[in-house]
Amino acid sequence: MNSSLIAIIIAFVIYLSMMIFIGLRYAKNNSNSSDFFLGGRKIGPWMTALSAEASDMSGWLLMGLPGLAYLGGMKEAFWTALGLVIGTYLNWLIVAKPLRKCTIAFGDSITIPEFLTNRFKDKSHVLSFVSVVFIVLFFTIYTASGFVACAKLFNSVFNMNYHLGLVIGMVVILIYTILGGYLAVCTTDFIQGTLMFIALIIAGITMVVVSGGPSEAMAQVTLFGEKAMSGAFGAEMQSKFLANQNYSTVSIISALVWGLGYFGMPHILVRFMGIRSNKDVALSRRIATIWVIIALAGALIVGSLGTIYLPKLLAPTAAETVFSATIQKMFPAFIAGIFLCAILAAAMSTADSQLLVASSAFSQDIYKGIIKKDASEKSVLNASRISVFAISAVAFVLALDENSSVFNLVSYAWAGFGATFGPLILLALFWKGTTAKGAIAGLITGGITVIVWHNLKGGIFEVYEILPAFILCLLVTVVVSLFDKNKDPQMIAEFEAYRKLKD
Repeated sequence: MNSSLIAIIIAFVIYLSMMIFIGLRYAKNNSNSSDFFLGGRKIGPWMTALSAEASDMSGWLLMGLPGLAYLGGMKEAFWTALGLVIGTYLNWLIVAKPLRKCTIAFGDSITIPEFLTNRFKDKSHVLSFVSVVFIVLFFTIYTASGFVACAKLFNSVFNMNYHLGLVIGMVVILIYTILGGYLAVCTTDFIQGTLMFIALIIAGITMVVVSGGPSEAMAQVTLFGEKAMSGAFGAEMQSKFLANQNYSTVSIISALVWGLGYFGMPHILVRFMGIRSNKDVALSRRIATIWVIIALAGALIVGSLGTIYLPKLLAPTAAETVFSATIQKMFPAFIAGIFLCAILAAAMSTADSQLLVASSAFSQDIYKGIIKKDASEKSVLNASRISVFAISAVAFVLALDENSSVFNLVSYAWAGFGATFGPLILLALFWKGTTAKGAIAGLITGGITVIVWHNLKGGIFEVYEILPAFILCLLVTVVVSLFDKNKDPQMIAEFEAYRKLKD
């Protein structure tokens, strides 16, 4: 083992130890489920913004997106990034304040399923049950992407066995999530979001400068693309670049509609619910939007310039390691180790949030809401921690395949959440005519459409599944609600009262 590798290991140990310490530090603050799941709605604007964006982007930001750009997918990567920027801004602008007010007005809800149940007065608990099923399903897939990112990082940096890296990443995430709850997750996400941001800025600027400036860098990237399309780097690389050249209008639409997903992301929506005041939302929105624009720009630069910055061409299957390879070439070992932790941070910041939201949905809405309605706070917290273990175990199994793509896993889960919960959240906040039956019908329609559409190929099915599923979910919810008619005077009165509440 050489000195460089030892220095990187030391950096990783320091980082991982700090994450575990934070979990232990906040363990004593979780006296009830509101503290464990929402931090008592006391989180400030900076921590809310950075934790929301860190948990949003995941390992996809430092692995999936740069890998896509590296393989000649700059068009797809650019349009996807643009859709995400627009979606981020609109979510903070349209949803953040109303959601915080509405969740407080309707039973002081602390989970998305609980909020939907309270908002639509669903005494049957069918809406809550279906919501939890989809949350657990898609968050398990999403969490698996985080585990894959951790394993690929350990494999590429330390040449560690993929499965051993998988275990290490999962264990650390489990420790601080189970112990610390929402406060620990937000604190670690704040640190991780800052680290990701700094790493991308420094890496992007350095690569542009070393390449001779923006113009020279783009010229070299263009030359590389021409060689790739001629087959100079192999048939597989050639096919990737040719596909990018033929990027169609349908593909651009599919990339842009990633932005629709934000309206239905439970791990982002709970950040809006947990912020200490609606007066803090405007500042959080500005912080979040600036963070996203700069971070995505950095990821695109690292991916596209990786083709000319790295001396050895990465195989298409290893393209998602372009950021880690770049960092190791760019900095002294220990500094490189610190910035490589940004990849770990990206994966962990999303996985911890998803595990917390999924476990809170099960323990609060299924265990306490249906199975044992008189459950104590302690038993609810224990149920939550057990469900974290169970979801992690399934995600671990899904992540065992070494050829798993971080980008593809995130894409599937993103569509699942955006198309099921997105339309329901918007209707819950802005249309008093929505009914429980309409919400249930829309939720099921959206979820099934995503699953079916995802597994069909060719023709119209090349459109990203979030678009048709989102439209169908919205349409079915509205139509069924109109036929059902909202005759509950209490629901209508509470909705009118919520709309009149001041910030």
